[in-house]
Amino acid sequence: MAWFRKEKKRLVGQKRELPRDVWTKCAGCGEIIYQERLKESHSVCEKCGYHFRISPDDYACLLLDSALEEEYDAELRSVDPLKFVGPTPYAERYERALRKGMGRKEAVLTGRGRIDNLEVKFGALDFSFIGGSMGSVVGEKITRVTERALEDNHPLIIVSASGGARMMEGVLSLMQMAKTSSALGRLHKAGLPYISILTHPTTGGVTASFAMLGDIIIGEPGALIGFAGPRVIEQTIRQELPEGFQRAEFLLEHGIIDMVVARPELRSTVSRLLRHMIDAPGR
Repeated sequence: MAWFRKEKKRLVGQKRELPRDVWTKCAGCGEIIYQERLKESHSVCEKCGYHFRISPDDYACLLLDSALEEEYDAELRSVDPLKFVGPTPYAERYERALRKGMGRKEAVLTGRGRIDNLEVKFGALDFSFIGGSMGSVVGEKITRVTERALEDNHPLIIVSASGGARMMEGVLSLMQMAKTSSALGRLHKAGLPYISILTHPTTGGVTASFAMLGDIIIGEPGALIGFAGPRVIEQTIRQELPEGFQRAEFLLEHGIIDMVVARPELRSTVSRLLRHMIDAPGR
């Protein structure tokens, strides 16, 4: 009688890949998280509080009663005024972003919606679209949604996530800083509330313009917020930066932003602030 021994599979040393559509690894603590559980927690790690990046549409669903009721200026798209080449031609990079953008033609979503039945104008930048950079179209859409808020007498909410100005468009991108700031100046003069929400990262020309002009400025926990990045600053001043420099908590401690709010509490906080600001004397 023959005997056969089933050979055991060796598992030690074998690398096991996690299915990306089922599990994900937290960049904050290394915890392996079930994707469905992550969605339930608004893409915040329940163990360490790390905030995963989410899309403009996700922010619209998070903050508004029923996402956007109307999207503005969805047809606008950038051109290549300088015929910029560089390591990757701008036209090629833009077309690649279009293919990945699921129909979005630029790095910002704007429109109107409601928060607890209060009508608001809304904008949110998309970091996955060329780093959320502000070119001529992003600046134009931010300006237009601000002007619509002024025309309709509505509060404005903008969620920022950006690497700064889109330098492939040269001075046309830089002038958006002045254009958006000017529109927000008119909104402020009219006494209409503007809440600016800064997510990770918010840097460069966006920080130097509309992102830091809110009547209330809210940072998400751990968000990097600044003009130049920490590595550039260290190399420039040749000094070691303080622990947590340019993170939302550091900016709150030094009076640069008004509050740090975790994503699950963001909607209720914004709603409460808007009601208070609208009912405030002089509004």
